[in-house]
Amino acid sequence: MSNSELVTCIIEGPIATITLNRPAKRNALSLGMISAIDRHIAALPESVHVIVLAANGEHFSAGLDLSELGEMSAAEGVFHSRAWYEVFDRLQFGRRPVVALLHGAVVGGGLELAACAHVRVAEHSAYFGLPEGQRGIFLGGGGSVRITKLMGFSRVTEMMLTGRTYNAELALQVGLVHHCVPDGGGMAKALELAQRIAGNAPMSNFAIMHTLPLIAEQPMSHGLMTESLVGAITQSAPEAKARMADFLAKRAAKVERS
Repeated sequence: MSNSELVTCIIEGPIATITLNRPAKRNALSLGMISAIDRHIAALPESVHVIVLAANGEHFSAGLDLSELGEMSAAEGVFHSRAWYEVFDRLQFGRRPVVALLHGAVVGGGLELAACAHVRVAEHSAYFGLPEGQRGIFLGGGGSVRITKLMGFSRVTEMMLTGRTYNAELALQVGLVHHCVPDGGGMAKALELAQRIAGNAPMSNFAIMHTLPLIAEQPMSHGLMTESLVGAITQSAPEAKARMADFLAKRAAKVERS
């Protein structure tokens, strides 16, 4: 199977659905799959405003393809991780928000990939784990940073030490996912959310994706200055001015409970 077939991409209007396509291997993530994700992102046209990240088969991803580790040297291991980091950075800090649709195993490297998304939707079948401790290895796809920021280092420590898995409901409680839906309902929910996101001003989406993580790392005084600067830049865009004019003229939709 070629790398292009390991990951597929379908574009419908402003939404691109990038799908892991190695179901026979539970979508175990090879370097070829990571590279294919990167190529699909790079090839997206300007008309695409949101990415939905999904997977074929019974599982989102059972993690790293361990067969790639083999007799890998320490230096090769570092470069292997860095290759993942580069692609995952482009997912999290690219131009388009990412909505991840999660089902079945979301384990190890699969959870590291899911943690790059800005919105995560889990079907009831989803379960989450970090079995690296039982495999004699450690996280290598950025999970020690991203997953720890989502649920705290204490929970990640316990998960890795004991092999504990979280079901979808518990994952929702601890902040690993934002939505939990019945099996089979994930794509509809992911597309609904993607359509909402696509309706935002692109500069607002970009500011949200890039500025909030930065402010979270800053002292309060620095964060407030960053907020004021980015807020001023965002509201100066012509589209923002047009949307504010619509709101003031009562032409914009009102905020309602979801």
